[in-house]
Amino acid sequence: MFNEVFDLAMRITADTEGAFDVTVAPLVNAWGFGFKHQQLPTPQQVDSLLQIRSQMDFAAIAKGYGCDVVARKLQEYGIGNYMIEVGGEIALRGKNSHDEDWRIGVNKPTEDSLSVHGELQAILKLTDVCMATSGNYRNFYYKDGRRYAHTIDPRTGYPVEHELLSATVIAPNSATADAYATAFMVLGLDGARKVLSRHPDMKAYLIYTNQDGEFAVWHSQGLDIE
Repeated sequence: MFNEVFDLAMRITADTEGAFDVTVAPLVNAWGFGFKHQQLPTPQQVDSLLQIRSQMDFAAIAKGYGCDVVARKLQEYGIGNYMIEVGGEIALRGKNSHDEDWRIGVNKPTEDSLSVHGELQAILKLTDVCMATSGNYRNFYYKDGRRYAHTIDPRTGYPVEHELLSATVIAPNSATADAYATAFMVLGLDGARKVLSRHPDMKAYLIYTNQDGEFAVWHSQGLDIE
């Protein structure tokens, strides 16, 4: 399982020219969005880290992979209709209980850190695909009057600052959708569209702020949107 996730992560790193990078973990921790250390490391741990000097964080692909593993097992049992959700990443197959395509909401990217309101921007009608959403509108903090988002650009080491607020990706498997959603949040609107042009098997629903500071949407052709 590790090899499968690692190999996919490396391919997406190459395809996005480093916008997706599982070795971003030390930077994520440095900016206050990573692991919470409760005690100082031992000398032995320090020595080990000095030799390795690398840390990987699969949070942006592992939940999607978890969806894929469950989906494979359900298919082994001959189950043709399901909706799997792991940490917001979704795998869909067949029809819902009303014998219709699955209806999956895309949240409006408002500063709702506790997910209290959950207002929807759109509803996508989907089947036999997987979906993942990444955004900077929930996981952030303010310090000295400045807003710091949790998406760190692995290429610069700094939190991203551009117009893209939310990236929803539809792909053949959840791990791929999960990773590219994160990559798009790093790349921004134009960069995401450039990547999508190379991948006809992927679609996206992107929410951004326009020049007037208002919500705007770009989405791939062929999406069934309510």
